Amino acid sequence: MNWLTNFVKPKLNALVKRKEVPENLWSNCPACGSMIHHKDLNENLKVCSSCDYHFRMNAEERIKMLFSQDEINEIDLDIISDDPLNFADKKKYKDRLKEYRKKTKRKDAFILLEGKLNGIKIISGFMNFEFMGGSMGRAVGSAIVKGSKMAVEKKIPFVIFTSSGGARMQEGIVSLMQMPRTVAAIELLNQNQIPYIVVLTEPTTGGVTASFAMLGDITIAEKGSTIGFAGKRVIQDTIREDLPVDFQKAEYLKEHGMVDIVSHRRDIKKTLISILKHLH
Repeated sequence: MNWLTNFVKPKLNALVKRKEVPENLWSNCPACGSMIHHKDLNENLKVCSSCDYHFRMNAEERIKMLFSQDEINEIDLDIISDDPLNFADKKKYKDRLKEYRKKTKRKDAFILLEGKLNGIKIISGFMNFEFMGGSMGRAVGSAIVKGSKMAVEKKIPFVIFTSSGGARMQEGIVSLMQMPRTVAAIELLNQNQIPYIVVLTEPTTGGVTASFAMLGDITIAEKGSTIGFAGKRVIQDTIREDLPVDFQKAEYLKEHGMVDIVSHRRDIKKTLISILKHLH
């Protein structure tokens, strides 16, 4: 019995035991259904090699796509007191902020940088959808104001990549106040003839679309991105009519004059450099 327990059983267990496979090695393309290994997906800038579907990218991934590490200097966001309304739903707003700060290792949903793109100095901002859906509260509004002032001071272009669900409901009217505040910041750029370029990415909606996101001197939309104010279903239910299949997609907005350029992800850096060279 000892021989069976100590020798035969462990050998059998070793034979039948399956090798553990790490989870999340594959992604399923929501457009064509292809299974894509994460390594291949990342090497292809998170674009499906079968159908060209653009998966979402976070802010850090976009920064790596545009800059090398020695080309950028991250600008600290101003310290903003948390939770002006003492808001709570299922969780306290302060607890949500702590949770997302721990998860993303970021103070809020915006990253502000000073850097060089092909040797041309710019101020650039990146909204991070992974931080509370990229929602705009006081911290994001302050970051855009700070970026605009720096661009004016240094007389260099301001480039923003948007990705947001809109205003942050946990900050209520304080969040909605960031819409006119950011519009005023962009007007400061206009008054000082500082170029302002916006790159709209998946998704750009709500109060962000209704403010600084649609005010670019040049507006680029990433291929296939959803861009709008209210959701498609909300609009359909309100007007009681069916909307086009591609309604609120980048290509639809380009066709109707709302954006200037629709760009494949692999071409965005090249497109930005070309524009900046003409402005330089």
